[in-house]
Amino acid sequence: MEQVEPRTSWTFVTNHARILAMILRDPEVRLRDLAACCGLTERAAGAIVGDLESGGYLTRVRHGRRNHYQVTPGTVFRHPAEGHHEIANLLHLLVDLGPQPRARGRPSTNGDYREREPYG
Repeated sequence: MEQVEPRTSWTFVTNHARILAMILRDPEVRLRDLAACCGLTERAAGAIVGDLESGGYLTRVRHGRRNHYQVTPGTVFRHPAEGHHEIANLLHLLVDLGPQPRARGRPSTNGDYREREPYG
């Protein structure tokens, strides 16, 4: 009997979900950072951001040289099997599981940097 090798190239979370969760955590994240975190090219990460934007899952506004993204509240999963559920619960789970955001901003009076709220 032939032994079948396990499939190792799939994951439970898609790059679309990862990128949307990263944008929820940091609305001014760079495409370069999205790509690096997902193991993609910048072009592929940009295409995913375009998919999410055209699908109504996020909006993008240019602020100087940076993009500012906003995840659209109330959006639901695309597949009919989950289509009646909002994606917010999954995104918040992914944000909570991910690495904590880097400290940004101005130092406080004691020299520590204050972190931004990860949920926008």
